[in-house]
Amino acid sequence: MPVAADVVVIGGGVMGLSTAYHLARAGVERVVLLERGALGEGSTCKAAGGVRALFSDEINIRLGQHSLETFERFGAEFDQEIDLHQVGYLLLASDDDSLAAFERNADLMTALGLEAHTVDVAEAARLSPLISTDGLVGGLYSPRDGHCTPEAVVLGYARAARRAGVTILTGTAATGIDVEDSAVTAVRTDAGVISTPSVVCAAGAWSREVAAWAGEMLPIEPLRRQIVVTEPVEGLDPGTPFTIDFSSSFYFHGEGRGLLMGAPERSDAWGFDQSRDPDWLEDLAECMERRVPSLADIGLQSGWAGLYEMTPDHNAVIGRSDVVKGFLYAAGFSGHGFLMGPAVGEVMRDLHLGRTPFVDVSPLHASRFPAGAGRPELNIV
Repeated sequence: MPVAADVVVIGGGVMGLSTAYHLARAGVERVVLLERGALGEGSTCKAAGGVRALFSDEINIRLGQHSLETFERFGAEFDQEIDLHQVGYLLLASDDDSLAAFERNADLMTALGLEAHTVDVAEAARLSPLISTDGLVGGLYSPRDGHCTPEAVVLGYARAARRAGVTILTGTAATGIDVEDSAVTAVRTDAGVISTPSVVCAAGAWSREVAAWAGEMLPIEPLRRQIVVTEPVEGLDPGTPFTIDFSSSFYFHGEGRGLLMGAPERSDAWGFDQSRDPDWLEDLAECMERRVPSLADIGLQSGWAGLYEMTPDHNAVIGRSDVVKGFLYAAGFSGHGFLMGPAVGEVMRDLHLGRTPFVDVSPLHASRFPAGAGRPELNIV
């Protein structure tokens, strides 16, 4: 247990691991990462694994694009294969307003040098053969996007971070942050105190509590989401894109010989309960009957529940605290944190070192909420 550090990162998911790795690679000598359980067990390893640049907010597009580039070279750079399948993302529209928004989205992504375009109903069915086209008016397709295995990404970052000199302490819970004269001085844990002038909060759904220790307010609330993996689907096209029914947020993508599926619960379950609710299967069945009725009788192999970290505008909070010197945060990604981890780790490195990040994230500072400057992200799942 180190008694001092230059930076303490709280949270051992992809966001914290990427941040710690990039800090150490940049020459920060004493980087300590705290994870109260096992690496990735909070939310990262419970994610659906989607990787994309398909967002409605320009900052998110740039973060997604930068991360996607890292995922594409992850095997070579980190000596860890992540089972990346770039089968594309397909958003399905059931009304003209959604389709018009998709067209604007495609124009923005094209202007930023990415490939995305709207499709008619026939093309949507060709891309994703399992869907029923009833009620659809079109879709938005981004061919470079896809999905990978979150656990493999965690393993790759953890190994690289240790090699770079990061001290990773699993099974070690942060319990408080000491502040003197409006500056961070230490992090308290259940195994001792670490003296430090800088803390990065990457604690996902638990970030509101961590920030409160330092006197910072992050408007983040945990929201349960559930996922299932089906039995093998006969004749499943391996090129099936990550398909999302935009009106219901029901989604699916290939997982081995079967499908990984998810959908919201009928009534949002706010809080830290991660138990599986069997009643949710009825909600899922309704979504399936509407959009993939041919799979109505498919068996389920496994499933789990995890937490989204929601903000009022469904967009992250990233920045350096105006309240206490030495406190930085990257949280509140509202369901798209895993896929942004590589890029945000670089951003947090630069914010800590006083460098200019590759993308201006200042509009995502937590101060936007009391200032009434919310920045809504529409393409969440």
